[in-house]
Amino acid sequence: MPGRVVLGVAGGIAAYKAAEVLRGLSEAGCDVTVVPTAA
Repeated sequence: MPGRVVLGVAGGIAAYKAAEVLRGLSEAGCDVTVVPTAA
C-alpha cells in the first residue's frame, strides 16, 4: 500500500544518495515530497 513520504535531504553524500531513494519510492507508487536543508 503506497503512501506519502517526506524525504529530508542534507548536504554532501546524502544529497547524492537521495536521488536513488527517491527513484525507488516513486517506482513503488509513493507520493514523495523532497525537503532540502538550508546547508
